[in-house]
Amino acid sequence: MKETLVRSFSGLLYVALLLLSLTNEHAFLILFFVFGIICLAEFKKLIQYKSFIPFIVFTILYAIFGYWQFVVDSTDGLNEITQILQVITIFVQLFLIKDLFTEKNIPLFISKKIITTTFYLSSGFIFLVLIASHNHTFNPIILFGSFILVWTNDTFAYLVGKNFGKQKLFPSISPKKTVEGFLGGLFFASVASYFIATFTETNLSFSNWLILSIIISVFGTLGDLIESKFKRQANVKDSGIIMPGHGGLLDRFDSIIFAAPFIYLFLRILNYVS
Repeated sequence: MKETLVRSFSGLLYVALLLLSLTNEHAFLILFFVFGIICLAEFKKLIQYKSFIPFIVFTILYAIFGYWQFVVDSTDGLNEITQILQVITIFVQLFLIKDLFTEKNIPLFISKKIITTTFYLSSGFIFLVLIASHNHTFNPIILFGSFILVWTNDTFAYLVGKNFGKQKLFPSISPKKTVEGFLGGLFFASVASYFIATFTETNLSFSNWLILSIIISVFGTLGDLIESKFKRQANVKDSGIIMPGHGGLLDRFDSIIFAAPFIYLFLRILNYVS
């Protein structure tokens, strides 16, 4: 009973902080910077990377894409840089996906550690900021909707998998994840996309939100599996202990930061075709 209360309290505190930050752009920038630093520290520990350089790189990237857009209110020269960052990030993520299909450990030589901390984790948070400033104004509804889709997918993937799951998804990485659970999460995230489209004011249609729900379910699940593989290599259950009953903060962000570049890519495509 006590463990359930602690887990519920830490989860509610996390959600409350997240929701409050979405009401003010400065609070959003500060909180997500702190979240990013914590997740980066947890990830560095997982891959046994003791250098301080990733924190410097993350701070520089966050300053460029966060401060410049929100505070200076300018995107001059950023579009090209953003496209380059997006291409490299997705390229690195595709290699991480490839690593899921081999029983070998993810290689963690020094250059791989630099690449993954920069273009897997740091850039994931950058794209969360870019989603919140979609169309160059602070409008966090799309980001909030994306979090709802992640939570819906994770919740129902767990419930459906626990009660009906038989076929393992990646048994060598995450024995509890099943194909049935993945499909259940995808289905209910798709259902949730209808309510998000209906009860939020954005320029996205139901069809757009439905596509986003598929993107988030697929790439969010892959992000979860990739972090699970890193944890398995490190021989730990959780990425950290900052959230009692839940583990580390990276355990809560692994899905959304991996899906973020693909969410932002879809939003850019919508801008081009509209």
